[in-house]
This record gives sequence, C-alpha cells and structure tokens, in this order.
Amino acid sequence: MASATGSRVNKDAESLLRLGLPIKNKEVRELQKEIETIKQDVSSKRKATAADGAKQVKKILASKKVAKMAANCRESNVCIDTMKEIDSAMDPLATAIKSSQDAFSGSIEEQNALDNAFNAQQKAATLLTTLEEQMIPAGYTTPVPPQYSDLPQLQRRAKVEMLIKKGEDGAQFDIDGVNFPEAKLTMIIDGYTAPVTGGNFVELVSKGFYNNMKIQRSDGFVVQTGEPDGEATGYTGGKASKSIGQGPKGERLIPSEIFIQGDKGPIYETTIEEEGRGGEATILPFSAYGAMGWARDEYDPNSGSSQFFWLLFDSDLTPAGKNVLDGRYPVFGYVIEGSDFLQDVKEGDVIVSAKVTEGLEYLKAPQ
Repeated sequence: MASATGSRVNKDAESLLRLGLPIKNKEVRELQKEIETIKQDVSSKRKATAADGAKQVKKILASKKVAKMAANCRESNVCIDTMKEIDSAMDPLATAIKSSQDAFSGSIEEQNALDNAFNAQQKAATLLTTLEEQMIPAGYTTPVPPQYSDLPQLQRRAKVEMLIKKGEDGAQFDIDGVNFPEAKLTMIIDGYTAPVTGGNFVELVSKGFYNNMKIQRSDGFVVQTGEPDGEATGYTGGKASKSIGQGPKGERLIPSEIFIQGDKGPIYETTIEEEGRGGEATILPFSAYGAMGWARDEYDPNSGSSQFFWLLFDSDLTPAGKNVLDGRYPVFGYVIEGSDFLQDVKEGDVIVSAKVTEGLEYLKAPQ
C-alpha cells in the first residue's frame, strides 16, 4: 500500500485504518499526510520539520480546501467544527515544539515538551478520523455476494477489548523491564474491507467464544489462538454456510476474503496469486505490528473457522504486496492499543475475556 507519508513502509495501524476508509477526497488525504508526518517528526526529534508541519496544517485549514472537505461530509457543520478543533490543536503542539527546541537535548524538560507535542498530535489525529468517517456515504456497506448472507457480516467497524493473563500463577508480562499483571489489547475490527471475516470474529467475541481460551502458538512471528478444546479445530455452533459447507468435525467455515486496492469489493474463496494478481496491494496490509489475520489451512482458502493470529513481524523490508501474507490471508483489524504486550504473550497464556465495546450494532446476523 502506498503510505500516507511517501515511500516508507506504513506501520501505523491507525493511519492504515484511516487509509482503509471508503472515501475519495484528495484534500483530506493531504491533511492526513501532514498530521501523520508530524507524529513521525516529533518521535524522531525533527523539531523544525514538525513545527513546519503544524504551520502547513493550519494553512490547509485556512484555505478553500475546507469547503471541499465539508462538501464531502454527511453533516457539513460537524466537519467544519471538527476542522476548527484540528486547527486549534496545532497551537499547543507548536508551543510544545518550541519548548522542546529551547530545552537542553536529553533533559527532562525536553522530554516533557515532546510528550506534550505528541499528545497534541494524537488529539489532532483522533479528530482527523472523525472528519474522515463523516465522509463515508450515508448507508454505505461493502458489497458482499448474496451466497454469503447465511454468515454473520460486520457492516462498519467495531472495537474489541481483550484481557490476557499469564498461564502460570503469579507470572507477569515483562515489557521492556516493566512488569504488568495482565495484558489489555484494544482492537479495531474492520467491516469495510473484511465484512464476513470481521463479522465472524465479532459474533464469536459477542458469544464469549474466546473467553478462557489459551494462546496456542507464539513463535516470534505470530501469536495465534481460536482452536477450542476437543476434536474440532474451529467453531461448531450456528449453521454452516450453504456455499462453503462445514469442516470435518462440524466447524462453521468462512470463505477467504481479500480486498485489493482499486476493486469495488473483496474477492472470495481465492487468493491474489490464484487470481494472477500477485504483487498487487490489499487495502489493509500486514505492515503494522499487531495486524490481525484469519488463520486457515495452507492450501485451502476456505478452511478458516475461528482461529486468528496477530502478526509480530517487523516489516521494514517487506512493503505491502511484497510479503508472504498480503493477499493470501485477510487482514480484518489491527491492535490500536496494547500491541507492546504481544511480544511477551506466550503459548499457554489465557484470554480471560474478550468483549465488543463499540459497534456491535453493526453486526448483521446470518439470514
């Protein structure tokens, strides 16, 4: 996927989610590029460049581009107010950057100022998401072939929170030398690019399927779970899809679902390679730490049921469309908070609870 900030590999989950929204407005993408670049500049202590970025954001928001963005919104007044808030967020950001420039390098004062700048940028980025979501056409849903109507579908996005504890009594998660009694992950599940996969996951979470389930694989490349106790390798509740059928032990199966950039909807029951489109980029790529993929048998794209994985691989050298996962397995979400915990989630650790905290109303039940 082309990144929001040039030729680098985009590893920012929230940026990728924004880029995955079904909107077409070049002005808001320009604004997104500037706001997201500030985050990189602050993190790398490119202070002058970050200050210039804040000025550029304000310049965009003082131009005729505001009207073009508002015209694309469902509620133009909401977008205008949101853009005013983004503009206001640039003032404390600029002040914080100036304070960091005035402080001694490596001092507590410099770090505090950079933290303040980062927080101001995060506020602007959150507002940017609100702005872009307002540009999604009213009533929009990703087209899904009718033969999959007997499977759950997520028609927008949902948020899922998961608590994981160590399998050994008293053990804690060690994250860069700091111990935590439990790992809390917050995930965004995307029904715009993976309505069937995302819907299947959200339905299983809402049923408590993953509660008290052990982590079943942790090899430094992925962390995987979703296989229940017993002989079945997946979820056996509910009715099997007429078009996909069920697994050998009665597992409800779902089709492979891959949304390629430029297409109007996902392709099903196949992979990019099988379609002769190897190297093309998916809308949501496996380029962010904590990207969520749907697991299946290697040679059967329709063998997925309830197992999923978080990707741990640092993909600096494998841009979207060039790694072994993009286009073979669907990305259906990202960890947006708590991804650092994944480095110490091991086989045998236990998912204490998983719950849908937002967006359950967008889950469409099987017909």
